[in-house]
Amino acid sequence: MLLRMLRNDITRKKGITAALFIFVLLAALLVSSGSRMIMELTSSIQYLFSESKTPHFVQMHAGEIDQAKVNTWAEENAMVQQHQIVEMVNIDGSNLFLGAESEKNSVMDIDFVTQNQGFDYLLNLDSEIIQVNDGEIAVPVYYMQQKKLSVGDQVRIDNGQFERSYTIVDFVRDAQMNPSVVHSKRFIVSDGNLQELKQGIGEMEYLIEFRLTDPGLTSEFTQAYQNAGLPNAGPVVTYGLFQVLNAMTDGVIAAVIILVSLVLILIAMLCIRFTMLATIEEDYREISVMKAIGIAEKDIKRLYLMKYVFMAGFASVLGYIASLGVNRLFVSNIMLYMGKAPATLLHFAIPLLAAGIIFAMVVLFCRTVLRRFRSISAVDALRTGSLGDTQIIRNRLSLSRNRWSSVPVFLGLKEVIQRIKMFRLLLFVFVVSSFIMIVPVNFLNTLQAPSFISYMGVGQSDIRIDLRHTDDVEQRYDNLVAQIQNDKDIKTYSPLVTSQFKIKNAEGSYDNLSVETGDFSIFPLSYVSGNAPTTENEIALSDANSSELRLKTGEQLTLLVNGKDQMMTVSGIYQDVTNGGKTAKALLPYNKDSVLWYVVSLDLNNRGDMATKIAEYETAFSPAKVTDLQGYLDQTLGGTIQQLKLVTMLALVIGVFISILITALFLQMLVAKDNNDIAVLRSLGFALSKIKFKYVVMSLLILILGVVTGTILSNTLGPLLVSAIMSTFGASNIVFVVNPLQAYIVCPLLLAGTIVLTAWISIQSIKETSISKMIVE
Repeated sequence: MLLRMLRNDITRKKGITAALFIFVLLAALLVSSGSRMIMELTSSIQYLFSESKTPHFVQMHAGEIDQAKVNTWAEENAMVQQHQIVEMVNIDGSNLFLGAESEKNSVMDIDFVTQNQGFDYLLNLDSEIIQVNDGEIAVPVYYMQQKKLSVGDQVRIDNGQFERSYTIVDFVRDAQMNPSVVHSKRFIVSDGNLQELKQGIGEMEYLIEFRLTDPGLTSEFTQAYQNAGLPNAGPVVTYGLFQVLNAMTDGVIAAVIILVSLVLILIAMLCIRFTMLATIEEDYREISVMKAIGIAEKDIKRLYLMKYVFMAGFASVLGYIASLGVNRLFVSNIMLYMGKAPATLLHFAIPLLAAGIIFAMVVLFCRTVLRRFRSISAVDALRTGSLGDTQIIRNRLSLSRNRWSSVPVFLGLKEVIQRIKMFRLLLFVFVVSSFIMIVPVNFLNTLQAPSFISYMGVGQSDIRIDLRHTDDVEQRYDNLVAQIQNDKDIKTYSPLVTSQFKIKNAEGSYDNLSVETGDFSIFPLSYVSGNAPTTENEIALSDANSSELRLKTGEQLTLLVNGKDQMMTVSGIYQDVTNGGKTAKALLPYNKDSVLWYVVSLDLNNRGDMATKIAEYETAFSPAKVTDLQGYLDQTLGGTIQQLKLVTMLALVIGVFISILITALFLQMLVAKDNNDIAVLRSLGFALSKIKFKYVVMSLLILILGVVTGTILSNTLGPLLVSAIMSTFGASNIVFVVNPLQAYIVCPLLLAGTIVLTAWISIQSIKETSISKMIVE
């Protein structure tokens, strides 16, 4: 009998039943997809690192190297399990052709290597160790994605004197250099081809790599290496930083999806409440009759709960199954760059558990809402035909005194004010819908804005020129600065030099610290706290370094400068999301023997000359990376931006869908409550269109207030949430760049249009209401 009643109830209330089913399904779908993405990301990173045997410590080095000294020290160190020195031939982008055009505008350091023998393996798309023959090459997946390359395509190196062509036979997954935020990429060639490149073109660089007996000893090993006087003309990167860098792009997207999922769970509870109240409102007479004839309250509750248990269970299972297909959209980038880890039971159990939590929350919330049965009196329900829970607030609005609006508008406003307690739930939904639509849009605009360069530890300028280490790099740098000084097309410029200094740690020994020196007032950064250094006794730290060193603005540290300890005061903290973001800035004389790289940023008098000026300096100072600001951002954050665009579109669809669903459910409940009042208005001669317009006005009034509140929260709470997500990657104080057209016009109008249409369709049942029907009932 219960099954027959359940079937009849679902058939009779198809609209409400379908709405609830879809919403629970959507909540389960997103929660399952978000948790599955986190599982795929963590397991794929672990799998990639395991298969490639990623080193625990890597010292990058440019210049001459004493390999025998490194080998001897490593063999005598008990912490070392394996070590190797990887030779890399650095090729200038202007000499590399991955198609018709060279990579002269690339911000990437392009390195040619051979496959490693002991560890740090470079893997193909099947997660197998790549092997190539003479004339063959394996290209990083970054270029496969950016340049749409395929197996069989040609890669050409040509500097006018040395020319070679290679056939692409595979694509490289590189645990160290996969992400676009890492400005280095490794190409694999054969041993013979690498020897040709060493003799014919490029500069030599080295990776001094170690795997430790205990990865937990990384800090102690780093200190031991730096105190041993071994080659260190380059940054140090550790296993933990490799994990952070690989997780950055997809980790940000996963965090945004989880955030949207959490908001959806909250709104799902409101949807259930609306739906159940609408159902109880429609069934109040049946409930009162059942109570009047002696059916126990717990049996009535069981009847209603069974319906929602069935729907929530079926919707949760279907949402989980749907997530298996939808999830491919979100994990495609993970699969490309890191590969698919072997599936385990947890890959299916965790998303299923997430969907199960949605089901449990629905059932628990249903039981809570069903407590309302205690307040239903059989006599009162039969007499008044209402639950009697609508709170009417007295106000001084009077139709007779109204001179400023039409009757429907006035009645709509009066209804909202009088029944504000009921409408606050709809207001909350509109606030949240606006929030989850506007925040991703603002975040996307922030990533794409030129000002985002400041979050990468770089001042905003027209052109950036990078000079990496070569035998004559110092002379080339001096010539570059001299030419810029005499170039009348250049408005202003700022030469910056990054070199290594020694910083005293808590134990009294010294660690390496990459410090950029120069004039930081020309192209200033945005500081989380404090400001740029203005004296030789001040230093600014990146957010990541500030956290690691546990230093705040105003505190002091000790640097080894020209062989002597010098106390430095932290003048400010800035943000840097590139290469782990562990940098510093100071006005110190640098040691030419410890320089890591030279950078010159400049502004032009006429930005229309940018392309010409870039080509001019590329030719004059090759090998040099000369990039415009937008190109630098696109190449560094292109993958993240593409993923975020997908999430932004999803957020817009979800925001609109939530608003449509809740508005429809709310108005159905409201019309059911107002059935008698509507009949009275019709008997007094009010046109049906006027009555409908009143409900549209009510919806729009709540929508306007909700959008305004949601927009305010998007610009206040939104940056805090995004900053919390990005703090892991070195940016803890994101300030949104807002596109007013999108945030303040397009999104609100999109919501308003759908709400008006939904409201008009949802109140069509009003035409069935009349005094005669009310009397008969």
